[in-house]
This record gives sequence, C-alpha cells and structure tokens, in this order.
Amino acid sequence: MTNPQPYGTPDQPRLAVHGEAHLEVDPEIARISIAITTRGPDRRATLDDLTRRNTHVINLIKSYGDAIEKLETGAFSLTPELTRHGRGERVRTYHGTVYITAELTDFTALGELTTRLADLELTRVDGPWWALRHDSPEYGKVRRQAVQQAVVRAREYADALGATLAALVELSDPGAETPTTGYGRPTGGMAFRAAAPGAAEPAPALDLEPQRQSIHARVNARFIMTPPKL
Repeated sequence: MTNPQPYGTPDQPRLAVHGEAHLEVDPEIARISIAITTRGPDRRATLDDLTRRNTHVINLIKSYGDAIEKLETGAFSLTPELTRHGRGERVRTYHGTVYITAELTDFTALGELTTRLADLELTRVDGPWWALRHDSPEYGKVRRQAVQQAVVRAREYADALGATLAALVELSDPGAETPTTGYGRPTGGMAFRAAAPGAAEPAPALDLEPQRQSIHARVNARFIMTPPKL
C-alpha cells in the first residue's frame, strides 16, 4: 500500500488555501469589578462593618433581577497595619476588603448600577469590560464565513488553471495540534471611585456606550482538483 502524496499527483493535484473572516459585533455582556474596603482600630468592629457593607452591595446588585447574569465574590482579606510603639509593635488599624464581580446583560441598568455602587463610601468600581458569551453564535458565524472564503479562494485558483475542485481532503484551525486559549481579554475598562461621605444627592446614571467587539477566524483547507489545463 502506497502512502498518499503530500502534494498530490499530476492526475489529482492538491490545492492548499486559507480562509479568514472578521466581524464587528455588539457585545452581549458587560463585567464590572467592585472592591469594598473598610478600616478601623478594632478587628471585630472592622469585620462587622465589612460584612454589613458587603451585604448591602450584594443586595443592591441582586435588586436588578434578570439584568444580572452572574454575581461572584472573588476574595476577602482582613489585614492588620502595625506601628512601632516603644520597643515593640502593635496594631494601629485593620484594613478589610471584599472583591465582587458582576456580569450584566442589560446595559441600561449597567449605567445606573455602576453609578450607585461608585456613590457608596469606600467602594471602588472597575469596568465595564465588554465581551461576548463563550457560546455566542457570533463565533460560529465568523467561522462559517472563514470556511466559505476558503472555498471561494480555492475555486478562484482552480479556475485560473482551467480546473475545478474535486474534493476536500483537510480542513483545520491554525495550530489545531497545539491549541491556544480563549479569544483575548475583555477591553474597555474604566475605574470609578466612591464619592465622599455625606454626598448631598445621588449622582446621575452614567451613559455608557457599549464597545463593539472584533472577532476573527482563520482556517486552513486542502482540496483535490481536476487536472489543470496548462
């Protein structure tokens, strides 16, 4: 049994091409990160204050109902700050922090929620980071366009030789044997810091313009074509 020729034969020439597609689409989700901080000289009082404020923030986010797709607590810390006192050290104050991540699908609610969170004392809001869902149909759309472009390109090459495509023998993603991870990091983030305590009235809701997402697909394709007319 003979092995197939990697570049075809005169009777069955092989044609290798690649296809690419790019799409600009609207984001489907927006992520924000919230850092709640507190400090005080008493460890238990600092912890109680952090717990109370964490509960308030979570309840505020949950009040937006179906606009919230995901809500997660990332990390918690309660750290003593030491200061020298005579020949030794003692705790000067305690710093507490809780990190929360929220994912929203309603971008109108996003502007209002971001402002309300940033208006809280000792609260930092980062974001939004715009993105598509991992299972977004837009990824399938751009991959199909890449395959279609590969077929069109192959037909053009074959036609230039007076030949036609006979069969597809291989279709693959670049680097299919050593896949890479993900589609890149979300972009478009900003930071919002809390207003000073005792603000006279709530700040107006932010008017946030969703950032269009660029997605790309590339495929490698090999075809067998009829003998060219040279």
